[in-house]
Amino acid sequence: MSHRTRVVIIGAGGRDFHNFNVYYRDKPEYEVVAFTASQIPGVERRRYPPALAGSLYPDGIPILPESMLGDIIRHYHVDEVVLSYSDLVYGDVGRLISTALASGASFKILSPRETMLTSFRPVLAVTAVRTGAGKSTVSRAVVRELLAKNVKPVPVRHPMAYGKLEEMVVQVFKTYEDLDRWKVTIEEREEYEQYIRMGLPVLAGVDYGKVLREAEKLGDIILWDGGNNDFPFYKFDYMITVADAMRPGHEIGSFPGEVNVRMADAVIVNKVEQAGEENVRKVVSNVKEVNPKAKITLADMEVTVDKPELISNKRVLVMEDSPSVTHGGLPYGAGYVAAKKFKASEIVDPREYAVGVIKELYKKYPHMKEVLPSTGYTPEQLRDLEETINKAEVDAVVMGSPADVTRLINIKKPVVRVSWELKVLEGPSIGELIDDFLSRIKSRY
Repeated sequence: MSHRTRVVIIGAGGRDFHNFNVYYRDKPEYEVVAFTASQIPGVERRRYPPALAGSLYPDGIPILPESMLGDIIRHYHVDEVVLSYSDLVYGDVGRLISTALASGASFKILSPRETMLTSFRPVLAVTAVRTGAGKSTVSRAVVRELLAKNVKPVPVRHPMAYGKLEEMVVQVFKTYEDLDRWKVTIEEREEYEQYIRMGLPVLAGVDYGKVLREAEKLGDIILWDGGNNDFPFYKFDYMITVADAMRPGHEIGSFPGEVNVRMADAVIVNKVEQAGEENVRKVVSNVKEVNPKAKITLADMEVTVDKPELISNKRVLVMEDSPSVTHGGLPYGAGYVAAKKFKASEIVDPREYAVGVIKELYKKYPHMKEVLPSTGYTPEQLRDLEETINKAEVDAVVMGSPADVTRLINIKKPVVRVSWELKVLEGPSIGELIDDFLSRIKSRY
């Protein structure tokens, strides 16, 4: 056999496995010598199992820390490094390119055309410019509009492949008991629970060809619910991209967020009331520059809580969803907004109470100051989260995470649950965007 191109796929437990499955798995001209893992604490140093890797990889493929990338390239004589994860700013991408080139490898990014699978069902995609832009809020609004028009969507969620990979090839979640049975992480619950509450199944997994075949049996259209700011795994008929007015510039300065803006049929600029007119103008101008055909909607998120009396004039600890305030770069989310709105006497700094992985995250992400990330990918991390919360000298915990974290850890303080819904302020409504989508697929199917 002639020389096989030796490849390292750098990822974070999602896009990396998909790219391998659809592009590299059965091609003898390539040899994937390793995956690397980043962003998610505690998921490196395992193997992509032989049952998923295919006949060319009888021993599976090692998953190693991204921090070792240069050494991996040199040790395995790697020819190509393939970037396969999302939520990066361009400076991050540049450093990865420089590391690869300086260590002797070429650098590659697979395109949407090379990695998107085709469904016989219509596909509506909801993506974002960055983690924490409010995509889930938009997805909920989209689902409501579809159901109101007697169209049953089947949400397929971007992968969060953190468990035993060979056991989670295709996952279908219909009840809270399914979440417990699969032992999903807090991050997964943050995305899945909203659909379960709406009476819809949500699918995820590792092999998105098999996931798609299952999803096609369950409804009228596929709703691709993107993770981070990744572009879809499925060829879409219509795409809505959510931009964040609180982070102007990311719509043309993040990877692959800008790809999503350029491919979008509609862009929803979210959090406009918090951000101010200047930031909103900048985001809208940037969107128009790279995608003048996209419809633009200005929106915000309306925050409510179930027990405002537990916030008013009280000392509170605020917990936010982990990806948004860690690698997403947000200083705070809906929980902090709620604590301010309902006039907490003090938002207590969690850092002095942090233990274990939580303490390490504050060192890694120094922009986090007044909020606690909902990190809990392993039993050990859940214990660290529980201990941090229960050590804090506060009257209540404001739960900005959309997951019911109390099902996983014992919080010995009153918990206030935060909810938020999309509020369209200017431009096409969600109903009008859905009409646009339905009109488009009517002529195609």
